Amino acid sequence: MPSHLFTPIKLAGLTLKNRVIISPLCQFSAVDGTASPWHWAHIGQFAQSGAGLCIFEATAVSAVGRITPGCLGLYSDANEAALTKLLADVRSFSDMPMGIQLDHAGRKASTRPTWDLHKGQFVSDEEGGWTPEGPSPQPFTPEWRTPIELDAEGLKRVRDKFVEAARRADRCGFDVIEIHAAHGYLLHEFCSPLTNHRIDEYGGDLLGRLRFPLEVASAIRAAFPAHKPVGVRITGEDWVEGGLTLDDAVVFAKELKKIGMDYVIPSAGNVAPGMKLPPVKPGYMVHFAEKVKREAEITTMTVGMIFEPQHAEEIIASGKADMVAIGRAIMDNPRWPWHAATALGERIETPKQYARSSPQHWPAYAQVHGVALREGEGVMSHPTRE
Repeated sequence: MPSHLFTPIKLAGLTLKNRVIISPLCQFSAVDGTASPWHWAHIGQFAQSGAGLCIFEATAVSAVGRITPGCLGLYSDANEAALTKLLADVRSFSDMPMGIQLDHAGRKASTRPTWDLHKGQFVSDEEGGWTPEGPSPQPFTPEWRTPIELDAEGLKRVRDKFVEAARRADRCGFDVIEIHAAHGYLLHEFCSPLTNHRIDEYGGDLLGRLRFPLEVASAIRAAFPAHKPVGVRITGEDWVEGGLTLDDAVVFAKELKKIGMDYVIPSAGNVAPGMKLPPVKPGYMVHFAEKVKREAEITTMTVGMIFEPQHAEEIIASGKADMVAIGRAIMDNPRWPWHAATALGERIETPKQYARSSPQHWPAYAQVHGVALREGEGVMSHPTRE
């Protein structure tokens, strides 16, 4: 029986070969927002993986919107030129669709990368740090920097920056845009009652709090070619008392569908301290996607420590989600889709240069080159290449 995980799926005018999606994975290795040689190596390995889509890491739409000074950006000509070159180089050997996640860090900006947190949470002014901005002037905790509250002019500026980044993404050659409205960053901050204390039309009840994220998403949809998909990473739950709930996520997803979003991916948490997480185990957020898919009737991707091919297959086969985003597992093993296909009895295209290393090609390689497979061991015996 064919694998559900390795069946195609169409998003707007783009058809993905399978439903394995490489999740955005922050690298904190850019210089002034511009991709570095690390990104060539990082994305290059994933472009050979056989996944249906690779989404570049959270990419800031402005310098002040970076999470850390090392975050990727798409707000300058230098940023755009580097990503254009990177995509062109990748496409010289891979036809995998490439997406980019557009983000503004909001009040969680000007922080250190994970490996530097022993030096403190924040980047000081002397080290090149900056004052963040957000929907309300409340810091993450009293020890964090206090953000500047965005006024009407600031909201327009941020919205315009998202649109500018979307146009740059199209010129770079990206096939997909994913809007980041989760993990406690700016658009999530507008959505959550824990972080949005505004008394204007962008605050108050849920629809008021969703207003700015929906305006941003609508503006990006208008600026990005209609045949190219736009999706949104949303929040399934804040996991803090008084925060967003899964029912709120369904409402948000329905509103996003109305304005033409092609998919949503529900994640969770990280908007405020005091989170009460459920047991963290493989697939612990799948139920978010399942409910949103069923009740909002929108194409849905899921995420959350999904490591095993059989687990990913079950998620798709049972209709809990339409796509599975793989993060930690594919950083650990950039050939994850190859091995998943083999485990599920499927064959996917792999680089001809690496064909002799892929289990799915071993029998054909053995026949062509006159080598013998050692029975039961899954390895080849070659008279001159042992």
